[in-house]
Amino acid sequence: MAQHSSSPLLQLLSRLEAHSDQFTALFYNRLFAIDPPTRELFPVAMARQRTMLFRVLAHVIETIDYELELEELVTFLAQLGRDHRKYGVLPSHYESFGIALLWAMRTQLGPQWTPAMEAAAAQVVELTTVVMRSAAETEAQRLPAWWSATVVEHHRKTRDLAVVRVESDVPIPYQPGQYFSVEVPQYPRIWRFYSAAIPPNNLGQMEFHIRAVPGGSVSQAMVSSARYGDRWRIGAPHGAMEVDRTGGRDVVMVAGGTGLAPLRALIMDMCRFGENPRVHLFYGTRYPGELYDLDTLWELMRTNPWLSVTPVSEFDEDPWSLGKTADSSPFGLYLRQTGTLADVVCSYGRWSDRQILVCGSAAMVEATVEQMVANGTPRENIQHDPI
Repeated sequence: MAQHSSSPLLQLLSRLEAHSDQFTALFYNRLFAIDPPTRELFPVAMARQRTMLFRVLAHVIETIDYELELEELVTFLAQLGRDHRKYGVLPSHYESFGIALLWAMRTQLGPQWTPAMEAAAAQVVELTTVVMRSAAETEAQRLPAWWSATVVEHHRKTRDLAVVRVESDVPIPYQPGQYFSVEVPQYPRIWRFYSAAIPPNNLGQMEFHIRAVPGGSVSQAMVSSARYGDRWRIGAPHGAMEVDRTGGRDVVMVAGGTGLAPLRALIMDMCRFGENPRVHLFYGTRYPGELYDLDTLWELMRTNPWLSVTPVSEFDEDPWSLGKTADSSPFGLYLRQTGTLADVVCSYGRWSDRQILVCGSAAMVEATVEQMVANGTPRENIQHDPI
């Protein structure tokens, strides 16, 4: 990388990064000034939005400058363009975006701005806007920007976890294992990602497992105040988590907390088939009472001999503050094991001949994957959604 240390793009990124909050504030102020309707596309509080914008910009610049996975970058930008349709972004907005972004760069750098930076930055902006706009226009011919759905059930499993069932106005086309961006009426124009916990059906019924994240106002509202009749918006499906039924390999699934949801949908979908690869699901949480869906898993295991379920908790007893609402140890289920998911999964062996699907928080996925690889599991055998 040393040969790139003085490239105009990396110089630009380094100087923007030193004052990224100021730069992103300049950008949005300029965007809203030259194209006022765009202000309605964003939430009132912009701190998270500014942070995400800079992360994307840094990723694009570094990928282009270091000539890394350019094909993956184009795929990433195309998905970003498709996903931005749900915010109400129109093709005409991309021109305003490009103008405002270049203006903010020039203004932020002032006398440090050079013709070489101008040319390099213009290429970054053109690639980003052209790919995103083209992907959005193509997607618009196939799918709506979002679907409307009505909350029909809300079940509080613990003080900070709920299962919410909704029915969409029309069935949403998705595959088991995929996830969606969701907007709730309590926080308009703020979207969060959640996985479907059941396969699609013709009635538009969907189920989401939601944990209230500390400091996460949206997730806390979904857990504590979602009510029958609430109208949600659901964006287009993402992800490619799937069971390979053609490779002849058995499957190991590793679910941390509400990361169970997409794997549960895959397992339920597999119940449609007469023959399946063997599936061993490790389902783990911090406390036993947080194993909120063991009853369902036990019923699935009881009627499908290809499925095995091993519950795992880091601690052996529940704290008083958990507030669990159901027994987490159905009679006849495999004995719960104590320890981290990664430790328990690796104690069974290297799993070198299995397809492995890992779902959960970013920290859980990273820790589990790294420990499994260190234990001898081929990295190419492991699949997970983007972190």
